[in-house]
Amino acid sequence: MSSELRTIKALLPGLSPGDKAQLLKWLAQDLGAAAPGIEKTTGVCGGAARIVRRRIPVWILEQARRLGTSDADILRCYPTLTAENLANAWSYARRRRTEIDRDIADNEA
Repeated sequence: MSSELRTIKALLPGLSPGDKAQLLKWLAQDLGAAAPGIEKTTGVCGGAARIVRRRIPVWILEQARRLGTSDADILRCYPTLTAENLANAWSYARRRRTEIDRDIADNEA
């Protein structure tokens, strides 16, 4: 258990029911922003969102899609990807359009 979790565990008994409800709300909001199958790691692919355990950034896949590349062709070009990986990438790109647009623009610059 991380030191942060130990601290939270120690603080929980002292919180009021209202404070606990607020904490749950914040946790739910934070988890709702999670992107299954997508990760970001500083120093890997420039910190860009990428497919979990792959060095394939979401922006590259989205750019290929915008240029008319079909999902089938993307899967042929990236044989380690699955249809589920693409579905996760498309969902991430839809929810974080500004981030993906910026990543594409940065690469084109």
